[in-house]
Amino acid sequence: MLSPRSYVIGALSVLVLFIVGFCIQNVELVFPSKQEAPMDWSQKVVEKSIELEHCERKLLLKSGNMRKMGLNVLTPWLAPIIWDGIYNINILDKQHNGTRIGLFVFAVKKYIQFLPPFLKSAERYFMVGHNVTYYVFTDKVNDVVKPKMADGRILQLHNVDADQRWQDVSMRRMETLTIFTKEYMPNEIDYLICADVDMVFNDHVGVEILGDLVATLHPGYFLSEPKSFTYERRPISAACIPEGEGDFYYMAALYGGKVEEIYKLCMECQKGIMEDKKKGIEAVWQEESHLNRYLVYNKPTKILSPEYLWDTNLPNGEFIKKKRFLAVHKNHQQVRN
Repeated sequence: MLSPRSYVIGALSVLVLFIVGFCIQNVELVFPSKQEAPMDWSQKVVEKSIELEHCERKLLLKSGNMRKMGLNVLTPWLAPIIWDGIYNINILDKQHNGTRIGLFVFAVKKYIQFLPPFLKSAERYFMVGHNVTYYVFTDKVNDVVKPKMADGRILQLHNVDADQRWQDVSMRRMETLTIFTKEYMPNEIDYLICADVDMVFNDHVGVEILGDLVATLHPGYFLSEPKSFTYERRPISAACIPEGEGDFYYMAALYGGKVEEIYKLCMECQKGIMEDKKKGIEAVWQEESHLNRYLVYNKPTKILSPEYLWDTNLPNGEFIKKKRFLAVHKNHQQVRN
């Protein structure tokens, strides 16, 4: 017969074995440790690549009077500035599966000659694999030859009167956009990109450029101080941007966004153009001046670097690794007359 002492020792042994077994099976409850997610090495490589390219662009600065802000990947209001390598196009393509995209372009008078290469290059590089509607406005509808187009791509031709002065042709775009972004496009597309026709796509331009309100840095001013920007400065003009205001100088050759945001932009720009017209004046750079005025007080949610708008005649090309949308070299006097 076991003594009471033996019973106690046996019970304690069982209890110890139970506790040890519980601890082995539930080690995190007994000895808590910080849980670390598995390291995503691919993401780390991407982040390091972005950091290195960002540093490389800044190291290219030759003098202290060149502005660094245009080389950043983020604005002071936390909008991304899109440079090569800062996005994963495979992820973005999946996110925009089924997104409807519009490309708006004016091709009037002698500028009709630039439409065929523009459309051909767009079919090769612009939003490849996505649904695209080309909105082409021209005074020569019957002269347009439809290019070979991929599935999901639509060409819409719209007749528009050609104004006598090229400045009026330029400003006519805002009037046309105001009408179409209000009455027609909301039922047809989700995003609209507005572009100049005397350009060609030269490399990938995809859904990474889509956003609520998107503007493009002017390739001639992306390293300049704001005091050098060719804003409209006359207080009498509706496009006036006072000294000390403004962050970047944007070019009207490429901008875009959600249809409803483009409507707001065009409506305000058109309103300003008409106000100036009543006063018998014209902003220094027509619609581009009004565009910059709007974007100073309605910040873009995404900005495209000069990779997306470049002219090979310009200096500082060493900063631009990908020349995605290029100006066509031409005699401006000949095509405008």
